[in-house]
Amino acid sequence: MLKKILLVVIIGALVSAYITFGGQRYLSVDFFGDLYAQQPLLTAAVYFAIYVIATAVSIPGAALLTIIGGIVFGLWTGTLLVSFASSIGATLAFLASRFLLRDWVQAKFSSHLHTINQGVEKQGGYYLFGLRLIPLFPFWMINLVMGLTPLKASTFYWVSQLGMLAGTLVYVNAGASLGSIDEFSATGIMTPAVISSFALLAIFPLIVRAAVKAVERRKLYSGFKKPRTFDTNLIVIGAGSGGLVSAYIGATLKARVTLIERDKMGGDCLNTGCVPSKALIRAAKSMAEMKKAAQLGIDVPAPQVDFARVMGRVQDVIKTIEPHDSVQRFTGLGVDCLYGNARLISPWLVDVDGQQISAEKIILATGARPTIPSIPGLDQVEPLTSETLWQLQELPERLLIVGGGAIGCELAQAFQRLGSQVTLVEMQSQLLPRDDQQVASFMQDCLESESVRVLTNYGAEKFQSQGDRRIVELASSAEPTAEPTKGQTTEPLQIEFDQVLVAIGRTANTESLGLEALGIPLNTNGTLTTDDYLRTCYPNILACGDLVGPYQLTHAASHQAWFATVNGLLGRFKKFRVDYRIMPQVVFTDPQIGRVGLNQRDAAAQGIEVEVTQYDLSDLDRAIADNDAQGFIQVLTVPGKDRILGATIIGPQAGELINEFVLAMKHNLGLNKLLGTIRSYPTLSEGNRFVAGEWKRKHVPQGLLAILQRYLSWNIKP
Repeated sequence: MLKKILLVVIIGALVSAYITFGGQRYLSVDFFGDLYAQQPLLTAAVYFAIYVIATAVSIPGAALLTIIGGIVFGLWTGTLLVSFASSIGATLAFLASRFLLRDWVQAKFSSHLHTINQGVEKQGGYYLFGLRLIPLFPFWMINLVMGLTPLKASTFYWVSQLGMLAGTLVYVNAGASLGSIDEFSATGIMTPAVISSFALLAIFPLIVRAAVKAVERRKLYSGFKKPRTFDTNLIVIGAGSGGLVSAYIGATLKARVTLIERDKMGGDCLNTGCVPSKALIRAAKSMAEMKKAAQLGIDVPAPQVDFARVMGRVQDVIKTIEPHDSVQRFTGLGVDCLYGNARLISPWLVDVDGQQISAEKIILATGARPTIPSIPGLDQVEPLTSETLWQLQELPERLLIVGGGAIGCELAQAFQRLGSQVTLVEMQSQLLPRDDQQVASFMQDCLESESVRVLTNYGAEKFQSQGDRRIVELASSAEPTAEPTKGQTTEPLQIEFDQVLVAIGRTANTESLGLEALGIPLNTNGTLTTDDYLRTCYPNILACGDLVGPYQLTHAASHQAWFATVNGLLGRFKKFRVDYRIMPQVVFTDPQIGRVGLNQRDAAAQGIEVEVTQYDLSDLDRAIADNDAQGFIQVLTVPGKDRILGATIIGPQAGELINEFVLAMKHNLGLNKLLGTIRSYPTLSEGNRFVAGEWKRKHVPQGLLAILQRYLSWNIKP
């Protein structure tokens, strides 16, 4: 500790002396120029020492000192002095930072620095070399930060010496060019040598960046032979939402596209996801409407469900929409469609069941599949998922659903309405864990009002099959101090069921693609790692959709597909960062839940202050007339302003109503604009205007209203 204090005192003394005694005067051409005319060697020594001290104690001015070195000593002598002085000074700063702070920083932030430390240990020299060539951060900052990492001091020195050499040459050359001017006049300065020197100084970072990228690219693709010509411009692997849109855009851009699918065109959305689930939900809604018909003065005999016919209609809906995603349609668009298992052999070559196809660009869009947890006995009870559910021809009398997210809630309500007794189990303390507690509680009330048994804070521990009986053992996942939700017990439970549906999430389809052989990394959650342009570690291989995340939504996959395709085909001219700022999400329960932007949970987690405005749909004329007056519209804005940060709607047709807020946020339209827009009466969309009116009512200037009141009442009888 004494040594550290002493070092701090020495550094502080040097900095104080620099400030107190006007050290800046030593960073001038006059000082060194006058001294150099009398004693060249002494001048070089003094310059060297000052440069070392200035960089060691992180005093700003390295660039100025470097240019001064060129002016005074010329190109080669100046470069020699600056190169060694800067590297030695930087290493001293590096060592000081390490001695004073590394142990404390590593201990304090060990959990956050683990990955960084691993990267530095493997390729720290390479990272430092890139920073030295392309100074994204100040010279002194790199020295201090690197001192906190495990990078060896010897590596730091020689990499700095080598990495800063090119920049040193450019800066010293600029100084030497200035030093050669006999007269500082417009004519003297505007010489080709001076102009070219400063032009080089300006474009040097761009040249170096291009050189570094070229070296990185060469290193990345080493070991693979790039074909001289290609079979096609673009290969798209996977014909789900992301892959189909990628192929469509590629064909629209007149590229030759090959689309490869191993199963069914349309992927999850058409065959096992969005389309069949919404067809099933529509049938279930009809049952609910018939049961409520008496409230409208209409007596309907007790409706009966023919579940096989319901599921038959689901398949008919799929077949009706199927041509939109068919081979025939995409072949007509100019896309070559292939069925088979695709595997990457090289960054440009794909094997499809023995047939090899080359392309300059490849887009991976293989989607995701339902996650099956490792729970003892689960395989013995033949669990259903959102993929296998559609094989059912008989309605389960007792249906257990594990997972209270969007899919779990949608299917729980649908099957309950069709006649099953549904038990919905969620490990977390609320349904819809990503939504606000207010929304989750509203949804739980709705499900329970329809006799769905909801168990939050419970997880499946074990499944048993005993003859015709199927049993699950549930254990509480609540914290010991947590209050049971709505009076629920935290005791272990046993529940008997006929069928179990697992809906706990989805796992990216990365197997058998050849990713490991090419060294393409995955994220910790199993999705594919991409950059802001949806490129993998190989810039010519891009990805989109559920394979990438972070949103596993059909429209998110389509959104990403545009960026992946355009960046793939046109990226050498112009690249576009994928934009997730305004991503709507809908839960298709009844009432629906629509959401875009921030909710209160997100705002709190990100430390963003928001103002909340809410309008209750029980007051909306059209909702009352439709006998569907439940829910609310909630908008988050910047405090005191009408700028929309997010909106949540729970109510009838929320998935449609939320689109007005999507448009408003996309084009920066505030609540004042929504308030001033006419809606037809009576419509549900009036609710969006009324919530804007609620915000406006809170922000009317009271002083102005008081003046207006006096003006209007001056000639009114008391």
